Amino acid sequence: MTLDEIMTAKVVTVKMDDRLEVVKEIFDTMNFHHLLVVDEFDKLSGVLSDRDLLRALSPYVGSAAETARDLATLNKRVHQIMTRHPFTLRPHSSVHEAAGLLLRNRISCVPIVDGDFKPVGIVSWRDLLRALSSG
Repeated sequence: MTLDEIMTAKVVTVKMDDRLEVVKEIFDTMNFHHLLVVDEFDKLSGVLSDRDLLRALSPYVGSAAETARDLATLNKRVHQIMTRHPFTLRPHSSVHEAAGLLLRNRISCVPIVDGDFKPVGIVSWRDLLRALSSG
């Protein structure tokens, strides 16, 4: 089985200079855990997870104890907290390759890129488990 059979092809991307407020809104309204970061040529530059965002924001954002300093954490930029140079695979790579990459590197997703290094999909550990459970 190849990754193009199981990958999520509808990827959501953000730019490196987007504010974390935008990222928070995406994660709050969508049901996924990773965003792909692209440069001005739409080539993959990094990955940003919901866990990265939680670590970067003040825990008081949105609470009664929120201060101006807490709100200022929403003004940080994606490039300040993203994971750079992520491991990637191609659509024709095998599910076995993806599983090995996730396990060896203790990561939770693999961006799938084309020959121009533009994202065409993403595979998470959930996608692998779903593929295995469906036979």
